[in-house]
Amino acid sequence: MHILIIGAGGMVGRKLAGTLGRSGSLDGHRITRMTLADIATPPVPPGVVAPVEALAVDISESGGAQALAAYRADVIFHLAAIVSGEAERNFELGYRVNLDGTRGLLEAIRREGMRETYVPRFVFSSSIAVYGSPFPDPIPDDYVLAPLTSYGVQKAISELLLADYSRRGFVDGIGIRLPTIVIRPGAPNAAASGFFSGILREPLAGQRAVLPVEETVKHWLASPRSAVRFLIHAATLDTSSLGVRRTLTMPGLAATVADQIDALRRVAGPEAAELIDRRRDEVIEGIVAGWPKSFTPERATQLGFTAETSVDELIEVYLAEDAPGASRGD
Repeated sequence: MHILIIGAGGMVGRKLAGTLGRSGSLDGHRITRMTLADIATPPVPPGVVAPVEALAVDISESGGAQALAAYRADVIFHLAAIVSGEAERNFELGYRVNLDGTRGLLEAIRREGMRETYVPRFVFSSSIAVYGSPFPDPIPDDYVLAPLTSYGVQKAISELLLADYSRRGFVDGIGIRLPTIVIRPGAPNAAASGFFSGILREPLAGQRAVLPVEETVKHWLASPRSAVRFLIHAATLDTSSLGVRRTLTMPGLAATVADQIDALRRVAGPEAAELIDRRRDEVIEGIVAGWPKSFTPERATQLGFTAETSVDELIEVYLAEDAPGASRGD
């Protein structure tokens, strides 16, 4: 089995590559080859048992998507994206990568299949940003997609493309709407949601963090560990159970910023919580105000997807796998 991970240089991509590479199999099939692609050459994780090729490829540039489709991988994980905050600041870049790049990739796979039958499993990383207010709390599986950010629009259109290319038999696609991933290891990124990790990660390391929103803000969260498990489970799922709706909202936990800070106090003491500086940012507040707060992801739950149930668990995962000095991680 040949695995292709596009966006393999990102945090989730690196973890996915490491998990699959070390296990050496997917759904009982031996992984004979892995191809890792990103805009810059992604790292090859340690302990990988199958041959690995790491490539610098931009799917939004001419020939990039075609080059990857030509590998004819059995399973393609499409994780590459311009993150939410950056997509809002740079309109053209967000659409070029998040929408045009995804369409170009699907089209390249379709054209590859015109030469000789080729229908790969295509796992697409979408986002809960496809929903926009006003919406019920919690949001049911059948609620309308009405995003209020360019990033959310780009993901929503890509979900429709995934469904249509799957309906036509060009790919065997499944999309997963990821919760906001907490706690992200490493340096902060340009995502508008980055503070959800920062207000835990930095204080746990004895560093100051900035909180740009009110403590009453509630959001849907899951760990990096769960994100990898979502992707792997999606790659092995019988997609006939999805029907025409090819994208699922993933499980997570609904937590307020205050819930996060309370968990931080329980784990690291009151002095850790004192390292959080309240500094409101109207741009971030405006973006987050249009995001969903909680879901009833019944379809995904019935299909076997699971996630954490408390912020304490999110912190435990980070300390075990991603904090400096942790025994695990990629």
